Amino acid sequence: MTWPTYLLYLAVMAGVTYLIRMLPLTVFRREIKSVFVKSFLHYVPYAVLAAMTIPGILTSTGDIRTALAGLVVAVVMAWRGCSLLTVAIGACVAAAAAQGVLMLL
Repeated sequence: MTWPTYLLYLAVMAGVTYLIRMLPLTVFRREIKSVFVKSFLHYVPYAVLAAMTIPGILTSTGDIRTALAGLVVAVVMAWRGCSLLTVAIGACVAAAAAQGVLMLL
């Protein structure tokens, strides 16, 4: 890739990033009063986070069964209010235990 092409790509990426951040500020200048839109915007970060992390979780161990074991344990522990570190350690232990059980079979 030549230097001018690289600079063009960089400028286009910077412009798109700026537009994505600037456009909502200019379009929605007034306070949003719709309860539906407010509730929709409230849950968007959680949905995006789930969409980004779930595929990585399910492919992290190389075996869907061990990944699902870790995911289920993590969801149950998080649901019960455990801390982030505890949930992460519990999920890792569950995935490792599931891997050990599968190796014995």
